[in-house]
Amino acid sequence: MGIAKYLREAWKKPDKKALRERMIKWRKEGSIVRVEYPLRLDRAHSLGYKAKQGIFVVRVRVLRGGHKRPRPKKGRRSKRMHINLNLRMNYREIAEQRASRKYPNCEVINSYWVGKDGEHYYYEVILADRNSLSIKSDKELSFVTKSVNKKRALRGLTSAGKKARGLK
Repeated sequence: MGIAKYLREAWKKPDKKALRERMIKWRKEGSIVRVEYPLRLDRAHSLGYKAKQGIFVVRVRVLRGGHKRPRPKKGRRSKRMHINLNLRMNYREIAEQRASRKYPNCEVINSYWVGKDGEHYYYEVILADRNSLSIKSDKELSFVTKSVNKKRALRGLTSAGKKARGLK
């Protein structure tokens, strides 16, 4: 068995104490934080992460709870006062979109869950710099440099976006 299998097994039953300390530390940081290396190395590699120039990982914090839109307080006729729309995106897609907006020169490759506490979900989003020479020369990642694939996360073309749109 390789190291990836042991890492995968370890994430099935994570250490509660270490996880709690990690969440306390993450809560004090910003909502979008660039991290040095992925926390779940096995998951990151399976989703397209490579330790090379032009690829980096960002941890995104998303608020848990319902996303129902609030009812307008005033200034509408009664016909327009009710709201029956819920947000149709999943939390992972929201995290990818926020990372995409924060780093406009990069493209979202994929993302994965790293934790949750009472208030937030935490995701790590893998980003690739569109203008990096090492990305342009890589056969597997050169698709992000094409103009057709600009703003993939905002158009729902990532894995989480396709799942939210009912394509998976």
